[in-house]
Amino acid sequence: MFSAFVNVFKIPELRKKVLFTLMLLCVYRVGKYVPLPGIDQDRLAHFFSQQSGSAAQMFADYFAMFTGGDLGQSTLFGLGIMPYISASIILQLLVTVVPALEKLKKEGESGYRKIQEYTRYGTVFLCLFQAAFWVRYLNANNLIYPEYEGSISFALIAVTGLMAGTLLLMWMGEQIDEYGIGNGVSLIIMAGIIARLPSVFIEVFQGLAMGSADGSGLDMQKIVFIVVSFVVVVAGAILITQAQRRIPIQQAKQTRGRRIVGGQRHYLPLRVNHGGVMPIIFASSLLLFPNMLFHWLSSARIWPNSLWDVLATEMTAGRWMYEVSYIAMVYFFAYFWTSVQFQPKELANNLRDMGSFIPGLRPGKRTADYLEAVMMRITYVGAGFLSIIAVIPSVFAVQLGIPFRISGFLGGTGLLIVVSVALDLIQRIEANLIMRNYQGFLGGEGVGRIKGRQY
Repeated sequence: MFSAFVNVFKIPELRKKVLFTLMLLCVYRVGKYVPLPGIDQDRLAHFFSQQSGSAAQMFADYFAMFTGGDLGQSTLFGLGIMPYISASIILQLLVTVVPALEKLKKEGESGYRKIQEYTRYGTVFLCLFQAAFWVRYLNANNLIYPEYEGSISFALIAVTGLMAGTLLLMWMGEQIDEYGIGNGVSLIIMAGIIARLPSVFIEVFQGLAMGSADGSGLDMQKIVFIVVSFVVVVAGAILITQAQRRIPIQQAKQTRGRRIVGGQRHYLPLRVNHGGVMPIIFASSLLLFPNMLFHWLSSARIWPNSLWDVLATEMTAGRWMYEVSYIAMVYFFAYFWTSVQFQPKELANNLRDMGSFIPGLRPGKRTADYLEAVMMRITYVGAGFLSIIAVIPSVFAVQLGIPFRISGFLGGTGLLIVVSVALDLIQRIEANLIMRNYQGFLGGEGVGRIKGRQY
């Protein structure tokens, strides 16, 4: 593996891509600590420290993990890449239901560029809305300096700064896509997650010291359990990310002159975890609202008041009602996202047009029904694994007394994002190395690119 890293910098073109990507990621990390003017950062930090364990704090943590931003610091990149991600998801959903957008998608590169243009417009609109909402929230909670309270000029500067930061991140992600290596937006999110690791290591050592002194912190057994669990969960995440169900495809034989061509046998790979990390993102985001709703109903003294208190308690991370709801929503969104992204009828028609077929099945409707049935079955397995990954952090935090900041790296969305983005980056670098007759990261004689596991 060390020789593979050395080979990366031996190839001038690949070296430029890697260094360009690292440079833009460094710019992102620097911009993340540029504060917005007029905001009392000390009061803001104190406000979020008092919200520990509340729905607002959970929302801020999820926001920081998914977007690369940090509302708890309210910096230039405070909104992160969230508006761009939201606009991209909305456009992906609209492509499946709006005929005009679906037609654009089938036009190839020109249609893709047009959809990207619509995504940018949507990003500006969502960014304006989210920035205005956040500035209003800061004003309502007296988190800005007194001389700027109610100031229109401050609001304009803050909204403009947040919008400029998000649009700069969007531009940086697109530049990485074009001139760097890897998916730019995903790398920005991964960099924000990995940047939290040093503070987690410090917290682990501090907990070990406290445990050695008075028995109230982490002991050595818990730390060994955390390390072993982390290795096992990462291995499982890699396995399910790469897992595929390979459908045998037979190419029809054709006669061209005196020769018979075709007849080759190949495979159609269907990913077990087709939805990726999206089901967990949707489920965890929606589960923030029941807790806030029940707390509001309880504080408003709406009858029956005791019922809202019980439901607010049960809908917190680690409680059985919350975890069961979490698993149910992960399954729902796994099937929903698969039904949106996977089009068996279109895939069956493409196979028929290319002169290929699945042995034992007629091209057309029978093939589409078979592909849909297979995808529904493997999605059940993928959703089950996603459910396990999703509930591990909160269950370990509650049952074993491990701080959530530490147990959060034993599973959940952050781990899946890091694993999937790292695998994609390694595969792209490995493809560049093998294309130039270098060994990949796996090395060895006859070892090719990283492949999906067959089920």
